[in-house]
Amino acid sequence: MMAKEIIHTDAAPAAVGPYSQAVATTATKTVFLSGQIGLEPGTGELVSENFEGQVRQSFANMEAVVQAAGGTLDNVVKLTLFLTDLSKFASANAIMAEIIPQPYPARSTIGVASLPKGAQFEVEAIIAL
Repeated sequence: MMAKEIIHTDAAPAAVGPYSQAVATTATKTVFLSGQIGLEPGTGELVSENFEGQVRQSFANMEAVVQAAGGTLDNVVKLTLFLTDLSKFASANAIMAEIIPQPYPARSTIGVASLPKGAQFEVEAIIAL
């Protein structure tokens, strides 16, 4: 089983959301997942114009790829979130806290001008198996 060590130091700012400052692992296999937007797998179209709906579908798509790689959400060691509107960050944070199990992975969040297909949110991950 993969060991996940959460790295924390008081010499850097504490995590202000559902993430850790850093994560170390003794995994034997590292998988780099491409970004997922809120596309419905059957149609290839955005699940909704609703931001929260897109966030939930993006995480569901990511989880499907994690499972296809032989892992679970517990294997996520790094997430990168991309938002076209950073004022919606609190909403994305709350949904992520619901979906991603503790201890939380490391994370970066980036505001971007646009995403493919007009998406408002994208998530990419690194998993350690």
